[in-house]
Amino acid sequence: MITTTYSIQTNSHTQMKDITHQIQGFIREKGIQEGLCTIFIPHTTAGVTINENADPDVTKDMLMELNKIVPLEDNYRHMEGNAAAHIKSSMMGFSESIIIKDGKLLLGTWQGVYFCEFDGPRRRKYIIQILT
Repeated sequence: MITTTYSIQTNSHTQMKDITHQIQGFIREKGIQEGLCTIFIPHTTAGVTINENADPDVTKDMLMELNKIVPLEDNYRHMEGNAAAHIKSSMMGFSESIIIKDGKLLLGTWQGVYFCEFDGPRRRKYIIQILT
């Protein structure tokens, strides 16, 4: 088992940042050919998801709809003012697992891995763990 932590800076209140290349680079650096890669987000107002990475409008559309479903202000009881971020991160999830085959993440042609910020901008981290 190999584990590492990456730091990531987000630039806006809600944002989806493609982290696929960093994850693939770590796999290549460690020379891993087969295994299971888990990406974990240790924050309650951020998440991770897998989705299309060919058209940047997909992430814009996703954030637009998430903001409609869970608006920033909606008479939430949480005193910190970031209840919407907690809800969105739970909707997206805090981890993803991806098979590694022939030294590469076994993603579909158009798929990428996204760090999802819902309470930024902030310096965040994500953890990669690989089982071989």
